[in-house]
Amino acid sequence: MSEGREEGGDDGVLARLRALEFRTPLDALRAWLRDAHRLRLGPTETVERLLEMERRTREANNLSRRTHLAMIGTPKALDRFDWSHPRSIDRGLYDSLLGMDFLRAGENVLLRGPSGVGKTTLAQHLGLAALARGHTVHFATLSTAMADLLKQESVPATERRLKRYLTPDLLVIDEIGYLPCETRAADLLYTIVSRRHERRSTVVSTNLGYKQWLTIFPSAACVGALVDRFAQHCHTLDIDADSWRKKEKRTVDP
Repeated sequence: MSEGREEGGDDGVLARLRALEFRTPLDALRAWLRDAHRLRLGPTETVERLLEMERRTREANNLSRRTHLAMIGTPKALDRFDWSHPRSIDRGLYDSLLGMDFLRAGENVLLRGPSGVGKTTLAQHLGLAALARGHTVHFATLSTAMADLLKQESVPATERRLKRYLTPDLLVIDEIGYLPCETRAADLLYTIVSRRHERRSTVVSTNLGYKQWLTIFPSAACVGALVDRFAQHCHTLDIDADSWRKKEKRTVDP
């Protein structure tokens, strides 16, 4: 077969693969065909390489889609987190949490410390670790989640929207304690935590101890029950540190 006819045949193969909705990029498919010709691969090995490429591509696309839907954002790389900055932090506990045993057991995680010490970054990476293992994740600040739920105009609409927070394998609620919330918001948060209790895991980041949660929901009667449900099966990572943002500002403006 001439080189021109071979290239034409390859293009036909590529076109048929695209028609079958193969997701592997064309450049990668062309490289696969070139290697098959150059290495004189047998039919079984040729097909095995094709299927493995397609599997990896689909897994990567699926992860990208689920990461986008999870609304985690793009955190600073975990290998850039300065574990020597905090005066006290249990790195061993955090490393074990990345293994996701707590998620499989339906347990919760509390990341607690002052503003600007990396709680959000650590929470985001727990979400990314869960996604990488095939779990569903949703990430939201408390204020964003409550605004989303409170704007619903009927009980049925609220119930439908609650599914966004009830169904993920892992729910991350960031920044509890920075803004006060109305009583109805406390009731909604209690609903989320209680319905997920012992079934699905929730990660919370906060700058407050449990006793101070009453300051977030000053008129709510359910705060005690909310804390009891969340804390019953909970891993607590306390971070004792000064704010990274203040430290960086002092470095820029001494």
